Amino acid sequence: MTQTDLSSLNDKQVEAVISEHKRLLILAGAGSGKTKTLLQKIIYLIEQKSVSPGNILAITFTKNAANEMIDRLIISADLTGEYERLIFDKKVSKPEKERARYTFQKKYKWIDGLTLKTFHSFCYSVLRSDGVNQFDNKFKIIGDEKKEGDDELNRYVAPETVFEVFHKLLIERCSDTDYLLQLKRYILDYIVNKIHIKNPEHNFVAKDGKYFTALDGTKVRSKSEQFIADWFYRHSIKYEYEPLLNVKDFTFHPDFYIPAANLYIEHISDKSYSMKGKEEQFKKGNLLLVKTFESMTKDSALFNHSLDKIVKNRLPADYHSNAGLSFNEEFNGYHDAVRDFVTQAIRITDMIKVENADIDTVYKNGTSDQHERIRLFYELAIPVSRAYIEYCTDKSYLDFNDLISTTISLFKHHPDIANKYRSKFRYVLVDEFQDVNNLQVELIKLLLTDDTQLFCVGDDWQSIYGFRGSNVNYIVEFEKHFLNAKVVKLNLNYRSTQNIVGASNEVIRHNKFKVEKDVQASKRSEHKIVVYAGNNEEDNIQFCIDEVQRLLDSGIANDEILFLYRRSAMYSPYFHQFRKENMWVQGKTIHASKGLEAKVVFIIGMKDGYGGFPDIWLEDRIFQVIKPANHDSLLEEERRLFYVAITRAKDKLFLLTEKGNESGFLKEIPEIFTVRSSRQMKSIVDKVRLCSKCFSQLENLWVNCPHCGEKITD
Repeated sequence: MTQTDLSSLNDKQVEAVISEHKRLLILAGAGSGKTKTLLQKIIYLIEQKSVSPGNILAITFTKNAANEMIDRLIISADLTGEYERLIFDKKVSKPEKERARYTFQKKYKWIDGLTLKTFHSFCYSVLRSDGVNQFDNKFKIIGDEKKEGDDELNRYVAPETVFEVFHKLLIERCSDTDYLLQLKRYILDYIVNKIHIKNPEHNFVAKDGKYFTALDGTKVRSKSEQFIADWFYRHSIKYEYEPLLNVKDFTFHPDFYIPAANLYIEHISDKSYSMKGKEEQFKKGNLLLVKTFESMTKDSALFNHSLDKIVKNRLPADYHSNAGLSFNEEFNGYHDAVRDFVTQAIRITDMIKVENADIDTVYKNGTSDQHERIRLFYELAIPVSRAYIEYCTDKSYLDFNDLISTTISLFKHHPDIANKYRSKFRYVLVDEFQDVNNLQVELIKLLLTDDTQLFCVGDDWQSIYGFRGSNVNYIVEFEKHFLNAKVVKLNLNYRSTQNIVGASNEVIRHNKFKVEKDVQASKRSEHKIVVYAGNNEEDNIQFCIDEVQRLLDSGIANDEILFLYRRSAMYSPYFHQFRKENMWVQGKTIHASKGLEAKVVFIIGMKDGYGGFPDIWLEDRIFQVIKPANHDSLLEEERRLFYVAITRAKDKLFLLTEKGNESGFLKEIPEIFTVRSSRQMKSIVDKVRLCSKCFSQLENLWVNCPHCGEKITD
């Protein structure tokens, strides 16, 4: 039996690797070598415990992470060093590296025998091999884009995207005129005009006070006038809104005029001006006037009936009210708004799948919400969601959520298939466990027996994908979800200096929902974290230019300097100025930086309020119907995001803020870890010259004091 060399591991890493506990969580702080520990576990099982590679399943979240694991295993096996030189050579193209990975993986049978896949890739292979009783095993994958290439998941890609299918089904649904007009009303009110937003700073200033849009595009002053205009439109009755009328004494604008009935309508509300003068003019001109009232609008059926009586009986007998409506004509000029609606409908469909929610219950909750906007959205969106699910089944399409849910269903309904995989995989290893969602955990549990060893690696402090459906509860309360579990904490950070680690610990300490860890740094450095508070953004950009130039001059490479930001828009002015200065630095959102590291990190946009960080975005109530969230949980995820950003830095860290508008997160870092800097402001008080002898005030050009004769020396 080969003896596995564990000498490069610390005590906690060794404990994790050799543990035979059946439910094991390796809670790994940032930079503590969690992936190394997971890979060493695989090597240990094969070399020391004589486990067949075919009995090991290692699951990751991304294809890149899976490739990185394979690369590290090959490097450990390739004693010539050839593969390591090739894979890290920047001159070698990505396709060449992929071919080399495939060749070397086949060369080492113990690596090739492993099942090291993403969740989606694993489910894909299960369904392709054994899913025929659950779904057509010749299925195609439908995603956000049409992919090409030789990747396993790209070989059977649907010829249409999720968006294209939703959009097509929406148009089909609009062949029902009532649905079409209801959709148009929703889009005009809540996507185009945003009448639900009460905050004045978000509202546009409407011309002539006309904030509402009728179905034919006419701008009107009130929701009830919009109702009247829409009624005319639905019945193909031509009308004029606020036509100019001068009968005799003065000019005014009646609310509506219907030429075919020679009828004027005035809608009376508590905001209307006195009608007395207008009514006199109508009488003098012998013009037909009918009044409608705001109280009538509270009962839409009654209002419809009233308009029917008022208008239709006065139309000519041969007046035609039927006109065909088409999707393209109705939404001409509003296609971006339709795209927004479709995107939201796709999002709720994904959420329903990830949360394993019952679509009928979601529909019931959505359509009984207290807000009209939410009720209308669910009335419109859920029928399209149902049509999408049926369409995909009919066409043998699976989206990425379906891959997992269909595999779950296969294992639940076909015990023979589930037992095949349970008996095969005696060791299930899961990387980045803090990012799992409900479906993924359910899948993991279905793969386990009492004899299976579950080995999960993750860090609850780095759980930052709640907006995608991940649930930090599974790692924080691991022992509740997996009974008789053991937790091993990797508390030694090999990446960052003691000031960076200390600051990150103090920041995350403010979160309540977490597992306590005492993370220590193995590296020592005299460099403290630099907090720079500029007077404005231009000031901060110039500071960064000066610092980056100093770093480059000191021998630090471009790719060892990383700029991080909460949202992409924050980096745009920096990017353009850097290009002007011929600086070519790394810029990434913090989410995209997960797993990266750099010698020097700049975190920009550390200011308070809108466009700053934390950026607490309490999602639209539309999504809250399916997955409620609150301010506190969102703030904690923002803090974890800040923790991730801080811990990307190996040696130096710069935090850029705005004088007088510092992010609340900066106040959570004790001064012992930081040095604060800002550009010196000019004094607003002019310096006063005083005589050193008699202390009289002196003018700038005086050489001697005129009061006592003392020579002025300063």
